[in-house]
Amino acid sequence: MTPGRLPHLRLAAALAFACAAAHSQTVYTRTVKEGGTVVQLSLDRLSKEPGDAPREFEDVTVQVKVTDAASGSAIPGGSPAAWLDRKADGAKTTAEQCAGKIKRFAEGSTFSRTEMDLTSFYVVLMNQDATLTVVDPRFGYGDTRLLAMVALDAPAEDWALTADGRRLYVSMPTANGLAAIDTATWKVAGKASEIPTAGRVALQPDEAYVWVAYDAGVAVFTTKDLKQVARIATGRGYHHIAFSANSSFAFVTNPGSGTVSAIDVRKLAKVRDLAVGAQPTWMAYSDLAKAVYVSNEGDGRVTAIDASTLNVLAKMETAPGLGQIRFAPGGRHALAVNPVNDHVYVIDAASNRVVQQGKLEKGPDRIAFTNKQAHIRHRGSDAVLMIALDGLGTEGAEIAAADFPAGRNAPGDMSLPTPADGIVQASGENGVLVANPRDKSVYFYMEGMAAPMGNFSNYGREPRAVLSVDRNLRERAPGVYETSAKLPGSGSYDLALLLDRPRVVACFDLAVAPDPAISAKKAPKLKVEPRITAGGAGEPSRIAFRLTLAETGQPESGAPDVMILVAGPVWQRRAVATPQADGIYSVEFAVPEPGMYSVFLSAPSRGLAYAPYATMRVK
Repeated sequence: MTPGRLPHLRLAAALAFACAAAHSQTVYTRTVKEGGTVVQLSLDRLSKEPGDAPREFEDVTVQVKVTDAASGSAIPGGSPAAWLDRKADGAKTTAEQCAGKIKRFAEGSTFSRTEMDLTSFYVVLMNQDATLTVVDPRFGYGDTRLLAMVALDAPAEDWALTADGRRLYVSMPTANGLAAIDTATWKVAGKASEIPTAGRVALQPDEAYVWVAYDAGVAVFTTKDLKQVARIATGRGYHHIAFSANSSFAFVTNPGSGTVSAIDVRKLAKVRDLAVGAQPTWMAYSDLAKAVYVSNEGDGRVTAIDASTLNVLAKMETAPGLGQIRFAPGGRHALAVNPVNDHVYVIDAASNRVVQQGKLEKGPDRIAFTNKQAHIRHRGSDAVLMIALDGLGTEGAEIAAADFPAGRNAPGDMSLPTPADGIVQASGENGVLVANPRDKSVYFYMEGMAAPMGNFSNYGREPRAVLSVDRNLRERAPGVYETSAKLPGSGSYDLALLLDRPRVVACFDLAVAPDPAISAKKAPKLKVEPRITAGGAGEPSRIAFRLTLAETGQPESGAPDVMILVAGPVWQRRAVATPQADGIYSVEFAVPEPGMYSVFLSAPSRGLAYAPYATMRVK
C-alpha cells in the first residue's frame, strides 16, 4: 500500500459503512442476554420501500452485535451462525426445541432443510449470453434456489469480487463497458463506458482502484463510483494484470510487444517496459518472493520480476505454448500448464528454478487451489487432475496426480472462452466447484471422494466461469457481524442463532409478511400430472409431467425453469425439463440400479417448489 494512503482509505471505508447504515431501514430487531453476554440481532431492509415489517423475497442485511452486559463493550472474535426455519403452526419454540434445531442445522443433516442458511455460500455463474446466474446451491438437498438472473449489456469477459464480497465488477467487451454489481441485491449499481474491447478486470490489493484492460492498455477507475482516474497505454495484445502486495505497482503484459509494463500506482503512470520474452500472457505474484512471474506463450520462458526494484531476477525455460501460471498458498511453489504439450511445470520461487514437471491429460488450461490440493482443468478431457501440495518441491520427483470426472464433456470446452476461473474453491469447504459449459451444469467435488457429490443445471445456459460468494456472518467491526440475504416467502419462522464464543443459543420468532405487489401477480394454481415410462436398469427412462391450469384445464406452456429430480437410495440426477406440446415437460435419465425412485418437480416461475409428485420402479 502506498505510504500515506491507509488513513484516508480507512476513513472512506468508515464513511461508506456509516452511509450504508443511514440509508437502510431496520424492520426487525431482537435482543437476548445469556450469562454476561448481550446479543442483538436485526434485519435492515436494503430497498427504500415503505413498511415497518420484513416482507417476502426482499433483500435484507442481517446484523448480529455482541457486547459485554456489564461494560457494554464489544466482544470480538466470534463465529455466529444463523438459520431461518419455517414453522407450520406458528407456535412458540421452546429452549429445548431450539437447541435441537440448531444442533441439526449445525451438523448439516439432510433432514434439516432450512429456508435460509447463513453458514454457506452463493454460486455465481458467467453465462454465454448477457446474464449471470446466482443460486443457492443446496447440494445436500438435491436442488437449487435461483436467487437472481442478472442482466448485462453484453456477454461478460472477466470479473473481480471485492474482499468483503459486496461488489462484483464485470467487463463486457462487445459493449465496451464495465458494470458494478451490488451482491446484496444482485442489481447493477454502476457502469463505466467507452472501454474498447474491455477485457481482464483486476482489483489492486487495497481495493482503491479497479483496473480494466482494453485494446491499447489499461483503464483505471475508483471502486466506489467507477470514476475514471487514468487511461494508460502499454503495448499490443491481450493484456493480463498483476499487482505488488502493497499496491505500489501494477504490471501489464503486452503479448504483441514482448514486454511487461510496470505502472506506478501512486502516480498512475508507466515507469518501465521490461522485455520478458515472446508473447507474455499470464502472470502470478508471489508474496514470499516479492516478485511477479510471467509465462511466455511464444518461447515457453518464465520470467521473474522484482516487484520493488522492477528488475528481472531470473529466466526459466520450459516449452513453447506455456499458459496459465499460478502460485499455491504460501507463495513458494507455482504451477504452470502448457496446453500444447500437455505438461505441468513446478517452479520454486526460493531458487527460481523449474524443479518438477509431468504429463497431464489433453489441453490443461486452468489451475485452481484449495488448502491441500491443486486442481487442473482440461480442454480435451472430462478429468480434473488433483495434485497434493505437500508433494511439491522435491527436484526431479515424479508428480503424483489423481483425478475425478467433471461431467460428460470436457469442462474447458466452451463456445465463448473467458480468462475467468472455471474451477474455484467452495467457500468454507475442502472442495471445488467446476463449471461445465457443454453440460450446462456445475459440479461440486469434495476432496477425498471418487466422484462429484452433487451438481446442478444452469437453467439451460452455458456456465463459462464460476464464483463462490461467502454468505457467512462476517465481522465488519469489533463484535459486529453482517451478511446479506433474500427472505423467503411469507409465513411464520424461527430465526435460529448460534454463537460459539461466548456460547449463545437462541431462537427468535420472525413473521415475514406477504408483499401485496407479489400477491397480485402470483401464478395461478396448477395441476401436475406425471407421465412416466420407466426403462430397465441402465436404460433410458422418460420422466414427464403435464402442467395445466387448475381452474380451466388449459395447458401451461412456456415455463423456462421446470426442473425434474429423480432420487434413489444412493443415486440421483436432476435436469431442466424440455418443454413439449400440450403443457408437457420431460427429461430422460438412464437409472443405473433397479429399485424404487422418488420423482420431484419444481417450477419457481410458476409457483411450484420442489415436491415429490410420483414414484418410479426400475426393474
